[in-house]
Amino acid sequence: MKFEFSAGGVVYKKDDSKMSILVAQHSQHHGWVFPKGIIGDRHKRESKEETALREVEEETGIKGKIIESLQPVTYWYNLKGEKIKKTVYYFLMSFVSGDIKGHDYEMEDVKWLPIEEVKNKLTYKSDKEVWTQAVKILNLKF
Repeated sequence: MKFEFSAGGVVYKKDDSKMSILVAQHSQHHGWVFPKGIIGDRHKRESKEETALREVEEETGIKGKIIESLQPVTYWYNLKGEKIKKTVYYFLMSFVSGDIKGHDYEMEDVKWLPIEEVKNKLTYKSDKEVWTQAVKILNLKF
């Protein structure tokens, strides 16, 4: 058994009175997710927060600002026959700058969705759990 730790973000932006949420479609498994990546895979001693901000920008082309940490999610998956326990530290972020056209190869598509479409678009239970937390913090009703 192996342990893996990642960090990522749930990014929102407001245009007039409308709020949108950033979601991405992964190039390998084609699932719709919140952007995230492995802590310390590029920079040793990188913090969870630094990883989350870096991964959001790399994978989506969007710079965010951390507003609040969310409860980590944990799940299991298999890779080449090895069982891996993954913990992901997510942060609620506000949009700062950037363009989704600048996303990298890890994501085949990136979209800003209206809040009422997010839960149905997300593929995995762990992302839906994170979205539920974000909804409570943002005090969204839909």
